[in-house]
Amino acid sequence: MNTAKERLVAEPERYEFNAPPIHQFELARREFFKLLGAGIAVFMVAKDALAAQETAPGSPSFHGEELPKEITSWLHVGEDGTVTGFTGKAEMGQNIRTSLSQTIADELRVPFASVRLVMGDTKLTPFDAGTFGSRTTPTMTPQFRRVAEAARNLLIGVAAKEWNVAPEGLVAADAKVTDPVSKRSLTYAELARGKTLAQNLPAEDPVTPATEWKIAGKPLPKVDGRAFLTGGHKYTSDIRLEGMLYGRVLRPPSFGATLASYDDTAAKAMSSVVVVRDGDFVGVAAPSAHEAQKALDAVRTQWKEVPQVSSKEIFSYLKNNAEPSSSERFRREKGSITEGLAAAAHRLDATYNVAYIAHGPPEPRAAVAQFADGKLTVWTGTQRPFANRDELAGVFHMPESDVRVIVPDTGAAYGGKHTSDAAVEAARLARAAGKPVKVVWTREEEFTWAYFRPAGVIEVKSGVAADGKLTAWEFHNYHSGMSGIETPYNVANQLTQYHQVPLVLRSGSYRGLAATANHFARETHMDALARAAKADPLEFRLKNLSNARMRAVLEAATKSFGWPRKKTQEGQGFGLACGDEKGSYVAACAEAAVDRASGDVRVVRVVEAFECGAIVNPDGLRNQVVGAIIQGLGGALFEAVEFENGRIKNPHFATYRVPRFRDVPEIEAVLLDRKDIPSAGAGETPIMAIAPAVGNALFDATGIRLNDLPLVPNGLRKA
Repeated sequence: MNTAKERLVAEPERYEFNAPPIHQFELARREFFKLLGAGIAVFMVAKDALAAQETAPGSPSFHGEELPKEITSWLHVGEDGTVTGFTGKAEMGQNIRTSLSQTIADELRVPFASVRLVMGDTKLTPFDAGTFGSRTTPTMTPQFRRVAEAARNLLIGVAAKEWNVAPEGLVAADAKVTDPVSKRSLTYAELARGKTLAQNLPAEDPVTPATEWKIAGKPLPKVDGRAFLTGGHKYTSDIRLEGMLYGRVLRPPSFGATLASYDDTAAKAMSSVVVVRDGDFVGVAAPSAHEAQKALDAVRTQWKEVPQVSSKEIFSYLKNNAEPSSSERFRREKGSITEGLAAAAHRLDATYNVAYIAHGPPEPRAAVAQFADGKLTVWTGTQRPFANRDELAGVFHMPESDVRVIVPDTGAAYGGKHTSDAAVEAARLARAAGKPVKVVWTREEEFTWAYFRPAGVIEVKSGVAADGKLTAWEFHNYHSGMSGIETPYNVANQLTQYHQVPLVLRSGSYRGLAATANHFARETHMDALARAAKADPLEFRLKNLSNARMRAVLEAATKSFGWPRKKTQEGQGFGLACGDEKGSYVAACAEAAVDRASGDVRVVRVVEAFECGAIVNPDGLRNQVVGAIIQGLGGALFEAVEFENGRIKNPHFATYRVPRFRDVPEIEAVLLDRKDIPSAGAGETPIMAIAPAVGNALFDATGIRLNDLPLVPNGLRKA
């Protein structure tokens, strides 16, 4: 398949065509369909694969290259009535397997239990840029609705032909087609039996509106939930292949260190051990993980290290090392900042610092690689299976058609598994060993050699008039990123700018990307402006907001929280924050309690309102929101990567503080179901309002304004 063309992801358009070319991907799919049996297959004819998907920092762009015009077989209705959907998206705990299955069942008019999904398999699923950017729901939900609607109409057409009647009068429901006049009915299984039928998507998309959903929109249980709960689910680290070896990789003592001397004599002398050196890559494979580690320990090396910036000086480094040309990457300006500041009754300038933080997924990076018959298959937990395939093909100089990447349902990522580190390592060792090799990173490796959410410095200058209206807003982000950088508030005079800085630590996507940092700075600053203007923080925001959806979540959260609240004890404080990103809206209210004698800080209660259009699975969405709140508490209160001279100083959960059970407050998630708005993603936006809401609550409790994340890594007294 032409990979250069395959990489573009933009808004889909449909075209009629005849006799599409057969690519390697389609040949593999047809072999798979032989296993499924005859039935109904739906083909999408498109200029592009999916709607535009944002690219992670540091990852290659997928924009600007033409895709093949046929993207085939998103859906198969089998002779036994089983419905199989195909998507390149990966399941990482966000429960998209359930919500996408609901979508198919709803539009196709079949029982939910009859639907299964094949996901994240580069041999069997259509190209997909990756599972990131909250793009699964807004792209795959309408996509599956279109193909399911086309399949339903095809089945109705088959029944109409069987009965020699007009298709317009037939009804599809409960996996069968019925003629209300004659009372005849045929199940989908009967209609598919002995036939191999295909259909292109029609020019129009008469899909079912959210107000008429019967299966979607309901809180159905997680697909295969029992297997996850009982330990029956198999992750990459559970895979066992015949003759498989276990791999370990030599890591340098610090970032950027290079090999000065190397002696693997002792390791090579060990029984059944394979040692591989390729430049600075050194790895071993052995019959057990213990033997592999023992062999790795036997390799003797000396390294040349280089001086590096430490976490203690990172913020001054970021501010002083912005690349001069980086301001052209993002700059938005309207009105005059000078005039806006001159017209202000109150001015406020502030700087906000955001530390590097780690993803800390429950499942560290893992991969199993196998070379067989000149082809490479890799099982790995990744957000981007096709990008992993491309990199593996490039590393080993193989055609992409000879490389297959399979993603088992994975133990979380939070934006941290875009890259193919473990996959390439396992494949290098498997090629040398001539046997399958599994590589599972240790927790220390995950904390050290994965990438981090970038640190940042954000500077804000602002002004507000005597009537509480914003007059000026100047916002500069150094290094953290551009997501969520623009203000949603009404202000005539604005300057918003992103300044790129050379990397210090390996950085990349994190849940919400830079929007978490930008929301923290903006919403903390808005709270401080409200105080300067002697205005209630809610009323101040509403006075400067015209967006109806943002106002709705603010009003819903504060109503449920009981804003404004009266303090009933010393050290009690209340804060709020709001924001929008990727088509969804969030507002959070937080109650904090501070013991000034001990410095202990506790978040007592959080109420968060969230709106992402029409809700596909309320329980799944609620879990996403609550999970984001809990994870957001870590970045808000105490999570920070400590480093010095290229070494991570806290590479374990014992030293890297994440939220624990005792940190979890009372949480209420208020979900606004907008059936009049297309469904948006929910994986990222719910995390964005937590840090500023908590910080604002701490200010309300103590009168101390905390402008750095994490807010209280050592308690408030020592902060």
